[in-house]
Amino acid sequence: MLPTFTLVIKLNLPTYQYEVREADGKAQIFDPIRKKFVALTPEEWVRQHMINYLIEVLDYPRGLIKIESSLKYNQLSKRFDILVYDRTGTPFVIVECKSPSTRLGPEVFEQVSVYNKAKQAKYLTITNGLKHYCCEIDHNQGTYRFLDGLPELSQP
Repeated sequence: MLPTFTLVIKLNLPTYQYEVREADGKAQIFDPIRKKFVALTPEEWVRQHMINYLIEVLDYPRGLIKIESSLKYNQLSKRFDILVYDRTGTPFVIVECKSPSTRLGPEVFEQVSVYNKAKQAKYLTITNGLKHYCCEIDHNQGTYRFLDGLPELSQP
């Protein structure tokens, strides 16, 4: 039997036809970017809904999306949840996904900001599937501003 959170946690993201299975007594969900089944945790539930949103609603090409890749910052290995590149191959937006039960506070923005010191993406987004915050970073001025939503990829 699949975990009940897959049935009861309604996110503030569009629903979609996801593929879930059980393997070795654990639930898995298919990740269309990594093209494999991955462990279905509350955070992964949010990540897969966000991936669907990026592809189906914002029309971000799958080929420009990277999932859970490593980066080095101050000799430490870190892993970001989602990184979208623009059409020139420049980091465009980093998305940090948390479980729906996780409060999105300053510490979550600090986490994604550390990742961005290495990647220099123009936009940072944090989500727990219920609330979403996106900001635009001006790396030259060292400032940021919050946006109403994620930007379209075609924006300069």
